[in-house]
Amino acid sequence: MAAEVASAAELAGANVLASTRAGGQEVLHVTRERYLEVAGALRESGFEMCADLCAVDYLRHLHRPLPDEVTPERFEIVVNLLSLERHQRVRLRVQVPDTDPVVPTLFNLYPGTENMEREAFDLYGVRFEGHPDHTRILMPEDWEGHPLRKDYSVGRVPVQFKQAPGPR
Repeated sequence: MAAEVASAAELAGANVLASTRAGGQEVLHVTRERYLEVAGALRESGFEMCADLCAVDYLRHLHRPLPDEVTPERFEIVVNLLSLERHQRVRLRVQVPDTDPVVPTLFNLYPGTENMEREAFDLYGVRFEGHPDHTRILMPEDWEGHPLRKDYSVGRVPVQFKQAPGPR
């Protein structure tokens, strides 16, 4: 009989606001203040890979269903961590207010998050404190605004990509 695998919430300890399940995955809701601690505890417990990190803008869905312990904010950072040894996946969800869209970087724990965090900054305007290269990655350096925000004007200026080939 296989040994029972500890839940990610048990591994993260008391720093988790709420633990739910969605799509067969464990989902941990954490505060911005505990985000780095929880990610560090999971890293030490064998979650050696960050498969994805992205931002979500809930401008028009501020009253979405969340656990009672979680206060909804406009932005959310969603991180998917994997433990290859345990065959386990966990999703972290962090609420980020639009008045102060800043969270700590995971770069020192998961170096592969560098470009994912740059993309979240570029397209949503969420900054990652301590990030080694906080520059745009998809949009031109002089681009104003963050095009995936729900309040960004659509079709205002055509996107000009760097080194784009001319017409065919």
